[in-house]
Amino acid sequence: MMRAALALARRSLGRTWPNPAVGCVIVRDGRVVGRGRTRDGGRPHAETEALAQAGEAARGATVYVTLEPCSHHGKTPPCADALVEAGVARVISALEDPDPRVRGRGHARLREAGIFVEIGDGAREAAEINEGFLLRVRSGRPLFNLKIASTLDGRIATRTGESKWITGEAARAGGQRLRATHDAILIGAGTAAADDPELTCRLPGLAAYSPVRIVLDSKARLSPSSKLAQTARKVPVWLICTPAAPTGAREALKACGVEVIELPAGPEGYVDIGVAARELGARGLTRVLVEGGGEVAAGFLRADLIDGVWAFRAGVLLGADGRSAVGELGVARLGFAPRFSLVAARTVGTDTVETWRRGA
Repeated sequence: MMRAALALARRSLGRTWPNPAVGCVIVRDGRVVGRGRTRDGGRPHAETEALAQAGEAARGATVYVTLEPCSHHGKTPPCADALVEAGVARVISALEDPDPRVRGRGHARLREAGIFVEIGDGAREAAEINEGFLLRVRSGRPLFNLKIASTLDGRIATRTGESKWITGEAARAGGQRLRATHDAILIGAGTAAADDPELTCRLPGLAAYSPVRIVLDSKARLSPSSKLAQTARKVPVWLICTPAAPTGAREALKACGVEVIELPAGPEGYVDIGVAARELGARGLTRVLVEGGGEVAAGFLRADLIDGVWAFRAGVLLGADGRSAVGELGVARLGFAPRFSLVAARTVGTDTVETWRRGA
């Protein structure tokens, strides 16, 4: 039953920020009487959805939930109170919620009402699903996954800048699905200017789940006629610049519906990556997909902010004059290089996709 709840939670990834993605299954007399997941926008919560489906059948039932039921009054009443009022007998919870407003209080409320509480079943997978939420609560920043679509020798474009298309159609579809599981996509000003991307989910049925689009653009060079600016009123665009960005450029982008965020510059005059990461966390983002280009990827790696890498690789070689997927890192010794562990690898059409996680 916890596996079923975890599967429901995964379905909510990229859709619930600033709230976590939670799944809930209610069982009575060996039969599932209610299922729920955190709905788009973060509410209703999973427990509320499952209780509504179960109705009176929830009385005396066992509840499997992937995160501690909330205990605080926000935009919705506490889920712990709803479970008590429904008369459930047992709550099997995968994780304690580290949010200071909850942090054990939800479980305590249930126990006070005489409900049996067990914590830990499915904890590893629940923590993996909500790694971004947990990072935001504990460290003040979202999870950052780096997506790379490259050749076998790590090139993302020819020496002239041609990049469409290195990987095949199946791999590109996989990249679109990956976007839908993130709250936001982030690129740099160079990629925005060179590719004029739209950064939406273009697969059938996923358009409504296009994430926030973020451009690191210190001087606010994004053209008001770009696809991003022209679609900003349909799908949010956040442009992060420094105080050096011209007022006229900012105002022109704001007129298109772009949200302009001014942050301090780093030592080299560009947007400070660490400050930007904390700002995105403060705005509620939990999962950000870093899509490019090479300098942005290098900036996040130098700041030690990349938590995972999704590498889509084609059987193509471009050589040293091709454009690298990652810019200069300044690594003088192997012991100082960022390291990732292989989680999964599979064939997608004519290409391969590898998933890597932070750590040796």
